[in-house]
Amino acid sequence: MSIHIESKKEDIANIVLMPGDPNRAKYIAENYLDDYKLVNTLRGQLAYTGYFNNKRVTVMSSGMGIPSIGIYAYELFKFYDVDYIIRIGTAGSLHKDIKLMDVVLATSSYSRTNFPLQFDGDTKREYDSSKLLNEKIIETSKKLNKKVIPGKIITSEVFDVYVDIDKFESLFPDDNFLACEMEAFCLFYLAKKLGKQTTCLISVVDSKYDKKEVDSMTREKGLNDMIEVALNSVLDL
Repeated sequence: MSIHIESKKEDIANIVLMPGDPNRAKYIAENYLDDYKLVNTLRGQLAYTGYFNNKRVTVMSSGMGIPSIGIYAYELFKFYDVDYIIRIGTAGSLHKDIKLMDVVLATSSYSRTNFPLQFDGDTKREYDSSKLLNEKIIETSKKLNKKVIPGKIITSEVFDVYVDIDKFESLFPDDNFLACEMEAFCLFYLAKKLGKQTTCLISVVDSKYDKKEVDSMTREKGLNDMIEVALNSVLDL
């Protein structure tokens, strides 16, 4: 039985899009889904199940950070028979060629978290995302003429904006990472352990190479390219 999700099993689709922000989940349901209903409000994490072009999908917020997404992804996989989760979130650029509002597709994530060690003694630091989902997302982005940049990312337990970014990057093994966010590694790890398919699309909202700021309203509602690519990529799953 799920502890942190109040939905009935039949209320959750086997495909879940997972933003961090509950308001973004609400925005996606209201603007993209037909015949949707609110199926979870427990602890403020909102989940909506509806139809996108006749495909049944659930959009559920994960909250921020590895422990939070770890709870919700695990319970969705174990207790709701979810097969696919696509995280759709925001990130900071770590590469000069990755600009504000670019959309990055995480092919793998590296993290120094101890989540795997505590979960089952695993000490691996990098996990890949689903090749199946990544291929569908790249194919869909080309059909929609929307730019998606595939590459490796970092999942951090510290919000990188608050720290010396150069010292922060020195903790990681090379300089080939495109962006940094706070959830994807855990999602990829759980998928590998539980035989599921996951990936992560992230819109870049800050950068060490650009001092401009993306406001909260744009973060919430201005990420439509990412959302549309994610939704259209699951239509034939």
